[in-house]
Amino acid sequence: MKHVRSQLLAASFLSLACGSSGLARQAALALGQSTQSATPARGQSRSQKLSNPLNDLLDEAQHAIDTNNFEAAVPPLNKFIAEQPEVAFAHFQLGYAYTALKRDDEARAEYERAMALDPKMPEPALNLGILLMEKEPAGAVAPLRKAVELLPSQSRPRFLLGSALERARDLTGAAEAYEAALRLDPRDAEGLAHLGNLYLRLNHTADAEPKFRAALEIQPNFVPAALGLAQSLDAQKKPEAADAYRNYLELKPADSAARARLVHLLVEQEKDDLALQELDRAEAGKPPTLDSLKLRADIQIAQKKLDAAIVTLQQARALAPNDAQLIGGLGRVYLQKRDFPAAEKELKAALQTDPHNIVYWKDLSSTYYLSGNCPATLSTLDVIAKVETPGAGAWFIRALCYDKLRQLRPALDAYEKFLALEQGKSSDQVWQAQERSKVLKHMLEGKK
Repeated sequence: MKHVRSQLLAASFLSLACGSSGLARQAALALGQSTQSATPARGQSRSQKLSNPLNDLLDEAQHAIDTNNFEAAVPPLNKFIAEQPEVAFAHFQLGYAYTALKRDDEARAEYERAMALDPKMPEPALNLGILLMEKEPAGAVAPLRKAVELLPSQSRPRFLLGSALERARDLTGAAEAYEAALRLDPRDAEGLAHLGNLYLRLNHTADAEPKFRAALEIQPNFVPAALGLAQSLDAQKKPEAADAYRNYLELKPADSAARARLVHLLVEQEKDDLALQELDRAEAGKPPTLDSLKLRADIQIAQKKLDAAIVTLQQARALAPNDAQLIGGLGRVYLQKRDFPAAEKELKAALQTDPHNIVYWKDLSSTYYLSGNCPATLSTLDVIAKVETPGAGAWFIRALCYDKLRQLRPALDAYEKFLALEQGKSSDQVWQAQERSKVLKHMLEGKK
């Protein structure tokens, strides 16, 4: 419900214009009764019976309003009010003209005056609520509640009340107002979709889903409802969310954020080929974006297409040369390919940009260990140990490195710390640590 003032005021005024002739007649009738003492002759027309200079002022103002010449409506209305200040309709019309002229303070005063003069007249309350909606939504609530009270069979005042409450951040109250409006007009697809989105904001995703489905039953190609349904299914982690996003993208194929989310869902569902097809659609006829390249690399890595992933990551790096995540990811792919020199180079570059990232330090320690560089492995593990307490795996790698460097006492200590952390477990590493500990103890005793 964006642009409430420009759209809903116009709609309200249009509906009021349909009824304003009746209101004008009522005002003129009251005026005629108060200014004519004689009873008209039988057969005399209503216009003749009510002929009066003040009625001409109302007609002049009405004509100006009907032709959108709101500036011209102000003088005759002010003249009329100077003579007949207690006629609510005239104040309402003047407020109407002031609103169109963006003279909001004056419009507000006229609407409030009309409400005071005729508390049962719904139009001033309705338009005052709309006038206050954007700048003072909390202030719009009271007049709109009054309009709802005076127009109990109409849905639009309830939607306007819901919009004011939503803008005033009373989301629960807004939802109640929208629900009440939909009970009066259950086939309002826009209202259903709006309420569904409000439920998404409230994290009531299970309540949002049926609203979007109902809107789509009314308007199968209603874009906001199609997106809302996909988002509500996604939030509930329902697998049919992917199909819902596809349906939405058929209606709005240029929504890159929705397509990216669809790709993520397809990756999560291990439908990598479909995910790549969606990326190809997104990139058709235009250069790939950084985000799409990252997604493509993730898919290629999942498919074990490491060479393709390296090419994709290098393309991404050209777009963001200082992105540590990209550089570190490229280093990890080289590590998986066992290209240790390239992995070391990229991981060191990532650490230049993000020196406290523990993931890069761990990947670098793995790179050093697998390439046989035990001194560098131990130095890197020392850096990691300053940030987090070493686990069993780190102690096992330390033990192996000390063992290989023939540093017997540190090796034995590391094996024993590993075994203490793995107590009660059975694995090849546990068996190896136990056996090496025996040998190392024997060697250390022999040195004595």
